[in-house]
Amino acid sequence: MKDIFKKIIVVIVTWQARLVIKKYKPKIIAITGSVGKTSTKDAVFTILSKFKKVRKSEKSFNSEIGLPLTVLGCPNGWSNPVIWLENIIKGFGLILFKNTYPEYLILEVGVGKPGDIKNNVAPWLNPDIVVITRFPDKPVHVEFFDSVESIIEEKSALAYALKPDGVLILNHDDDKVYAVHNKANRRTVSYGMNINATYRVTYPIYMNADIDGVETTKGISFKLEHDGHTFPVSLPNIVGMHYVGSALAALACALEIGCDLLMSLNYISEYTTPPGRLSLIKGINGSNIIDDTYNSSPVAAIAAIEVLKEMKGKRKIAVLGDMLELGKYTEEEHHNLGKEVANIADILVVVGLRSKFIAVGALESGFKQKNLFSFDSSESAGKFLEGLIKKGDLVLVKGSQGVRLERVVATIMENKGDRYKLLCRQEKEWQSR
Repeated sequence: MKDIFKKIIVVIVTWQARLVIKKYKPKIIAITGSVGKTSTKDAVFTILSKFKKVRKSEKSFNSEIGLPLTVLGCPNGWSNPVIWLENIIKGFGLILFKNTYPEYLILEVGVGKPGDIKNNVAPWLNPDIVVITRFPDKPVHVEFFDSVESIIEEKSALAYALKPDGVLILNHDDDKVYAVHNKANRRTVSYGMNINATYRVTYPIYMNADIDGVETTKGISFKLEHDGHTFPVSLPNIVGMHYVGSALAALACALEIGCDLLMSLNYISEYTTPPGRLSLIKGINGSNIIDDTYNSSPVAAIAAIEVLKEMKGKRKIAVLGDMLELGKYTEEEHHNLGKEVANIADILVVVGLRSKFIAVGALESGFKQKNLFSFDSSESAGKFLEGLIKKGDLVLVKGSQGVRLERVVATIMENKGDRYKLLCRQEKEWQSR
């Protein structure tokens, strides 16, 4: 009954969304890829919201039901029929009456199963701009597809749905992504470190500062090369070099739309990551937490480990949980992550059944058994860390959402009253799970 109800809701709100787009004719920026969709969406919003009336997908509102709800400006009703009825009434109100409506919609488009884009989104969305971030070799949700190539084909369908005069914005550092322009037959610009990128980044570095006698990382700076000119860019609220790509994609969107370059460079400095995505949080006992608990995948976990390596801290503690939905790659990818973290972390804490393979990989790479700790739950790991963390420690917390490692962060953060503002999955619906 619940599945039938959901299918009916999807049909209704998708039909309403199509009519709303036809009536109000907003410009649509659609963002897809296997890594970096949400961060890129937020970076684009950071700039464009200063120039235009803009709406973005909330959180990771990227599913077959999330997209039409964003178009309608409605919340997820979850299992509450009253909220769904209110959403449907609002949708009809937008269709039947004249309302103010955003000039631009910034939509994050995800894939959970075959046909999510090709059959459910591409036939009706028809974006003005499509941004493709990255295609990893072994993306999440691979267990639902025959091959990695089938996932790439599914996500590429969004590019083929571009309006004839639309713009395709591609990550030039990923050959699989940039190859999409060969089939899309649309005007294409690119971003990245590649020398041929339309929007090229050079000299990305971490900015460090001495805070209470401890050297601490405080953001990233880089140079933007575009159209024969070089511009300095500062991201004081960001750690993680892969977020430079999100900033570049946002700048590309803004300039392709016609926004002022210098003003856009100024606005991107306000960019901050959403909760649970390499967010910097003050920890107990004078420590610092890298909260990357929103979700995890092999590519994202390796990227987080690189951030831990590059940032400053007296002791580096890695808290790593299971990576889910990897199918036949589960053991291999967890083992590889353990090998990667072995030479970076001083202390390794693993959480969950699958994370045992992380421990095995670390030990095989020379990590000391005395510095390795394993737990079945996030609650027990958090209690252990309370007695371990010292001043100057840098603690990375990373795992798939099913492991709920935000509970670890809630335990070891300094200002626990800020959890509802700073941490992911603090909504009532999540707290009951």
